[in-house]
Amino acid sequence: MNKFMEFLENILLPIADKLNNNRYLSALRDGFMVALPLIIFGSIFVVIANFPFLDRLIGEEAFATYQDALGPASAATLSIMGMFVIVGIGYSLTKHYELEAIYGGVVALAAFLILTPQVLEGVSGVIPTASLGAQGMFLGIFTAFISAELYRFFVQKNWTIKMPAGVPDAVAKSFSALIPITLTLTAFLLVRIIFSYTPFDTVQNFIYTVIQQPLTALGSGLPATIIAVLLIQVFWFFGLHGQIIINSVFDPIWYTLNDENLQAFQAGLELPNVVTKQFIDTFLVGMGGSGMTLAVIILIFMIGRSRQLKELGKLGAPAGVFNVNEPIIFGLPIIMNPLVIIPWLLAPVVITIITYVAMSTGLVPKPAGIIVPWTTPPLLSGFLATGNAWQGAVLQAFNLLVVTLIWWPFLKILDKNYYENEKKGEGN
Repeated sequence: MNKFMEFLENILLPIADKLNNNRYLSALRDGFMVALPLIIFGSIFVVIANFPFLDRLIGEEAFATYQDALGPASAATLSIMGMFVIVGIGYSLTKHYELEAIYGGVVALAAFLILTPQVLEGVSGVIPTASLGAQGMFLGIFTAFISAELYRFFVQKNWTIKMPAGVPDAVAKSFSALIPITLTLTAFLLVRIIFSYTPFDTVQNFIYTVIQQPLTALGSGLPATIIAVLLIQVFWFFGLHGQIIINSVFDPIWYTLNDENLQAFQAGLELPNVVTKQFIDTFLVGMGGSGMTLAVIILIFMIGRSRQLKELGKLGAPAGVFNVNEPIIFGLPIIMNPLVIIPWLLAPVVITIITYVAMSTGLVPKPAGIIVPWTTPPLLSGFLATGNAWQGAVLQAFNLLVVTLIWWPFLKILDKNYYENEKKGEGN
């Protein structure tokens, strides 16, 4: 066991360290954090607009009017979430270079809009909403990275307009950014013109066809999801924030799948994807935090005899209900603890398979694309994430039971070990 752990440590820790310190992945993570409050706002109103049986209570015509009134909340946030992510990425990456971050954000957005198709059903000058959401996400990410780097290059080359002393600071900064922004956006305009002479017509069609569709198809499958979940657990075991590391890579895929489900849900169509952002956040992380440690807390109250675990249970329970599990991760502890490595790695994989099978066979509705805040307690989050379906809550309860059974023998051994050591301490 020690040799195996040493092997994993030698292989994974250098990789994780590089991923954590990678400026592009950090900017990508920050971009999604900028968009998150807006996404949650839109998701809340999707839930409110789709209360079960409301159409029967107030009538279909009144229900349609009710939905139309609430529709702009999601249309102005969820449907164009890509724009917020792009601004966040450009801002974060430019800030990393200690330049005027706001210009990095706006130049990223402008570059993306230049590359975005501006024709809808034969009408020019109209940008399709889908291009500003999940469909345009990958183009937006690449555009934000490249535009921020170009802007940095031109600024650091001092290709700027220097204003004389006495000019207000805001005016001086604006003129200083003029040439770098102009050169950056001109480069993207040339790219758009070049692609208009290709079979793809636009850069967005090229990215979507060649990169986004294959990656999304791969990320929506069970094998890739199991690998992602397993890596999250492994990184956490070595004291690294697995969610941050793995989500930096998979979030663009999971959010795209999420948005596809949301659009289908709002249109009353069959949901296309099982694996989405909410598949991970609600049915895995949303069960007490990474590793679904709410089951560990329940077990502590059921079988714990040692004072250490009893106190840990009291400390971790209030936070665990809201999916905050640092007290358990650091107090049990889980980090570098060989006694818990098997359930820590095994339970999430088993639950991933159970949840995937339950949803793909139709026993439980697929996630409806509604972003449920990660602090939402289990059962309620499962109900909301599946479009107000009781089966989502039942699946969470079943998953919690499975995780509890997996952890039972290992926590019993750990508790016995702590209890005997406490007895020895009292004897001395």
